[in-house]
Order: sequence, then structure tokens, then C-alpha cells
Amino acid sequence: MVHVTRIVIIGGGPGGYEAALVAAQLGAEVTVVDRDGLGGSAVLTDCVPSKTLIATAEVMTTFDSSYEELGITVAQDEAADAAKVIGVDLGKVNRRVKRLAIAQSHDITQSVTRAGVTVLRGRGRLGGGGQAVDGSREVLVDAPDGTVQSLRADAVLIATGAHPRELPDAQPDGERILTWTQVYDLDELPRELIVVGSGVTGAEFAGAYQALGSKVTLVSSRDRVLPGEDPDAAEVLEDVFRRRGMNVMGRSRAESVKRIGDRVEVALADGKVIEGTHCLMAVGSIPNTAEMGLEEAGVKLNDWGQIQVDRVSRTSAPGVYAAGDCTGVFMLASVAAMQGRIAMYHALGDAVQPLNLKTVASNVFTDPEIATVGYTAADVECGKMDAVVVKLPLRGNPRAKMQGIRDGFVKLFCRPGTGIVVGGVVVAPRASELIHPIALAVDANLTVEQVASAFTVYPSVSGSTAEAARQLHIRKRVEGES
Repeated sequence: MVHVTRIVIIGGGPGGYEAALVAAQLGAEVTVVDRDGLGGSAVLTDCVPSKTLIATAEVMTTFDSSYEELGITVAQDEAADAAKVIGVDLGKVNRRVKRLAIAQSHDITQSVTRAGVTVLRGRGRLGGGGQAVDGSREVLVDAPDGTVQSLRADAVLIATGAHPRELPDAQPDGERILTWTQVYDLDELPRELIVVGSGVTGAEFAGAYQALGSKVTLVSSRDRVLPGEDPDAAEVLEDVFRRRGMNVMGRSRAESVKRIGDRVEVALADGKVIEGTHCLMAVGSIPNTAEMGLEEAGVKLNDWGQIQVDRVSRTSAPGVYAAGDCTGVFMLASVAAMQGRIAMYHALGDAVQPLNLKTVASNVFTDPEIATVGYTAADVECGKMDAVVVKLPLRGNPRAKMQGIRDGFVKLFCRPGTGIVVGGVVVAPRASELIHPIALAVDANLTVEQVASAFTVYPSVSGSTAEAARQLHIRKRVEGES
């Protein structure tokens, strides 16, 4: 353990503030240079705000889709439309979103400062090009008042995140043409929302606004929504979207977006033009790595401007580490935090376990949610992993029946000889909670027999995980005897 080692962290998101806490605990002298507030985009404009918005949408969807089946009655005027009894005050929702984000950022700041970390407001960049004679590096901090402060660091962590990608012919105005960081300034629910982009961000916002009451059109350049996710899971979600009234346009590439008064027009590559009141652009992100002196200091970037790192978060420049979305490794807050911790363990000589992406659990916060961990169906299909697969629909689960859950499944992957669980997918309400036992099985190399033999509560949705494991055990045994 070290006593006084100077660590400078540029960026206060999950990768930055988690690294700061670890470094402080290991005895280092730590400074975090942050421009917008600790927590970064994950807390201020991305994960926390979007999942808070989605939480409201989730309540409305759950009520709207199952209240009649569950025997719940709603008092209303005889002339009223039942579908309009439940509404949303988007201004109030967004004020709550911002309030929670700021509170979370404040809590993180308090935690970091209590640990002895110095927080400087400003934009950080590497200075001087190479290392000094003593092996340290210079970090320059451009303060809000225009002054520049120079810091010396024995190790530097770059954790500057990313920002929404903008198309030249679809420039956001913050009112009608929006990025996902700007939607929280809306006071009224978009009447007709066009979402361009069907990846995780696009799918989450499309589902949320549809649940809140918007008429949503989802424009996808690919042949299905969520092209990077499990195909069976994506098929379930797209079917749910369409069934709930969403206009899903596959193989439709948006070329431009124009605002005309209080309307927007989205021109597609095939010549079609679709209209709405608002357009949300969800077409990827750009790493915040420009004009930071990285390449001058020997830090290699890929063609997309992302910092190249190894499994212990080292860059190509000695003493410089990187974590989070600016690396493009796996754009999740949990991965950013782990990369930051690993960087500090390595820099400060503590025991370190390299990053293993095959144990990362991720979740798409749509309704139903889609949670995954480990090897995927694509890995099995391409021969990267030899695995036996079982998919168990939730419609046979007793708890799911009681709750009116009709859509979803549990899918498990295991090795054909040993039965070791190597991956899983859960499509269900609260799949983000249900994936944890599968993640534990993948991380600990548990077999399907071990998963199947563990007690589950009856009735419970998690019982389907044990049942899928039992079916895998039987299939593995039958295939072994044949």
C-alpha cells in the first residue's frame, strides 16, 4: 500500500468517482477534475434521469395493461374514455427527474470529499506531451474563470465519457429536435414523437414515451429493433411495441430532420417523409477525447476517437489509464466503475483482477426489460461457444399468470459436457433483478445441476430460472446418452 502517490482523475462519472474512492482508500493523494458535476452523464443526463422517467412510464404501462384482468375498476364519467383516465404531467415528471439527478450528484460529491479527495471544477487535459524526468505527468485545468492550473500526477485516469452524436442534417434545437440529454426540459408530453435509432437508447425512450401517452414512430435503419441484443428478446419487444400501437419502421434510414413551425419532418433514404411534433435523435455517441492532448502524450485512439485500453485500463502511454464510455469497451456505468477501480488497483500496486466482459450483466430498460449476461445466441451460432440452450416462456410460470404477465422468457446457455452455465437472457418485468442469480452462476462457473438444486420461492418468476436449469440438465443427460 502506498502513502503519498499523486493521482489526477479527469472526469467525475462512475469511472472517475469510483476510481477516486479506491485511490483514496489506498492512501493516494487524489484530485478529480470535473466540468459538469460528479456523477457525470450517468447521473445528470443519462442513466439516472432516463430510468427515473421510465419508472413513471412503467407504472402507467403496468396499470394500463393489466388493471382490467386483475379486477381493478376505475371511477370515471360515463362519457370518459378509459384509456384517458390515467394521464401524466410531464413537467412535473421532468422536475422530479432533475431533482433526483442533482441529489444523487450531491451525495456522490459528499462521499468523495469525505474520503479526502480534492474536487476541482474545470476542464482537464494532458499537458507537456511526454513524462517529466521524475516520471510524473502534467495535467492542465481550464477553470470556469479562464485561469489555467497545472497539476503533477504520478498516474492519470481519463474518464471523460461521451456525448450524443449529431447528424449534419438533423441538428437539435432543444425544443422540437432533441437529443436524449434535452428531453428533460420538455414541459408538455410530445403528441407525436419520432424516435430515430432503434438501439438501446432509442428503444428505451420510444417505449417510455408511448407508455406516457405519446403517439410514437420508431425509425430503425436495421431490420429489427435492438440489433445488438438477443434475437428472441428483440422479437418479443418489437411485437409488444407494435401491439401497443407503436409504428415501428424497419430498414428505414433517416437522412434529415427539419423543423417547420411546431412540426418536424423526417426524410428517409427511400424518399418517404414522416411528420410529427417532436423528433428524438438516438444515433449513438461520440467520446469526449478531442483537444485533450492525448495523442501528443502517446495515448492511442481508434478511428472513432475512443481510447484504446487493455484489461487493466492501461493506455499506450505510461502512467495514463482510461475508463468508461471514452474507451468504448462496454458502455455501461457498471463497467466504467469497474474499469476505474481496476486502474487504481493496478496503478497503486494492489491486487488486481483484469476486466472480464463475459461476466458483465446488462439490461435494456424497456417494458418488458431485457437482461443478459455471458455468452450469447450469436456466440453459439458462429461457433465461438459450444453450448446447449433452453428457452422457457414465462406464460407457464404461476406468478407470471397471477400478475398478468404474458410476454417474456428465461433462456440459459450451458456447456454440453460439464453443464457449466455460460450465459443467460431474461425478458420480463424487472429482468434487471432476475438476471442476478444467472450472473452469479456465470461468474462462479456453477453447473445447471447446482442452479436447479437451489431452493426458489413458490410462486416466483425466478422459479423459471431453476426450471430452465432442470430442463438443461435433462437435455444434457439425454444428449450424453445418445
